[in-house]
Amino acid sequence: MAPSPTGSPHVGLVRTALYNWAFARHHGGTFVFRIEDTDAARNTQESYDALLDLFRWLGLEWDEGPEVGGDYAPYRQSERFDIYADVADKLRASGYAYPCYCSADELEQRNEKAKAEGRTPGYDGHCRALSDEQVAAYEAEGRKPTLRFRMPGEPITFTDLVRGEITFQPEHVPDYVLVRGNGHPLYTLVAPVDDVLMDITHVLRGEDLLSSTPRQIALHRALADIGVGHGVMPQFGHLPYVMGQGNKKLSKRDPEANALGYREAGFLPEGLLNYIALLGWAIADDRDVFTVDEMVQAFDIGRVNPNPARFDLKKCEAINASHMRLLTVEELTERLLPYLRDAELVADPPTDEQRRILDGAVPLVHERIGKLTEGVTMLGFLLVDEADFTRDPADVEKLLDADGRGVVKAAHDALAGLDSWTTEAIDEALRTALVEELGLKPRNAFGPVRVALTGRRVSPPLFESLELLGRERSLGRLASAQETA
Repeated sequence: MAPSPTGSPHVGLVRTALYNWAFARHHGGTFVFRIEDTDAARNTQESYDALLDLFRWLGLEWDEGPEVGGDYAPYRQSERFDIYADVADKLRASGYAYPCYCSADELEQRNEKAKAEGRTPGYDGHCRALSDEQVAAYEAEGRKPTLRFRMPGEPITFTDLVRGEITFQPEHVPDYVLVRGNGHPLYTLVAPVDDVLMDITHVLRGEDLLSSTPRQIALHRALADIGVGHGVMPQFGHLPYVMGQGNKKLSKRDPEANALGYREAGFLPEGLLNYIALLGWAIADDRDVFTVDEMVQAFDIGRVNPNPARFDLKKCEAINASHMRLLTVEELTERLLPYLRDAELVADPPTDEQRRILDGAVPLVHERIGKLTEGVTMLGFLLVDEADFTRDPADVEKLLDADGRGVVKAAHDALAGLDSWTTEAIDEALRTALVEELGLKPRNAFGPVRVALTGRRVSPPLFESLELLGRERSLGRLASAQETA
């Protein structure tokens, strides 16, 4: 896996990393993580840190790469420029590459002419066989040549791990640039060089890089001929696009594309990985929910669907909710703590009283919670200081009108005289006072009380919440709710 540290990590990048990682784990191989940061103008430290943070949060630990090391270090391409320069010199000396003095304007003009004449656009080999006089003339003009690879001029066929046999005709794969005029190497050089020097056997990457594969295969053959690396030609697999709304390719600008945003939104890493795995692969025809370990056991690159996959946020949320159910209560509590701490609802570590409340409350929401962030809204009313307790204005307007406040007063009066503050006693007192004596339906009886106590129409079970909240705080909130205008 070799991402560039530009912008926010994309969910498509996660899918590529996941498939590479699962493939390596399934076959007992090595998962190599490289950083393609040769473009200094676009790369940022923030994006680099985000990549490492993302992979570690997801549990996609790498066997070789940044901060881990390995036999083929360094793994940041910006630290390997001397290697690329040496290989470029060897390619030029052997005739596999040549200097190209064409300017961008000249290339564009010739491409436009080719289109007008019905020919395939692309580099036309203008500088393939320059005379010494022509080279001298270009040098006298101060032109800085790029270094182009000399394509063999014959069809290139390979077997894609996802798509089967693919052939590229030579007119669609013209000579291409390896090194810019300023001496900086391009992806087209550095990726194949790193692959051969690091003995990479398999490369799974996005469909957008499919057109670069015949170029890289030709370069791999040239590198083997000049003795660079051990002659290992990687097998390539190109993964389908991830589509967004309107069946358009999911771009970095789409909100659902931001991979780290899912952590902020309260997704479990295993839930997100489960859904992303489904964007091109399935563990079975009748089963969508599975663990990462189960995926590793079953993963087969030959079963990846080459057709584009649509990212469905609602299904992603449903898959995540299923994984929330798979957690034990103790595991869910520990996952919730960072979000509760960020909301300043619990201390670090939680106090004994906060632990008591969580031990009683988390089992109440275990089957209801879909994302970890929902723990803040579901449990916040139990953990917040009374001075900071608030009620949702819309719910207050809907349920704490004059009739609702009357229900709350009846609830307060029924509970104030209880000798035992238990779920069972609270249940009996409220049902007697509100359902039997006032003749209210349960929904009309308990809705106003729920808003008064929790601040929201949706909350954990009411009677258990009252017990956890305690007599003093419960009666205080029922009293203050009666004053709501």
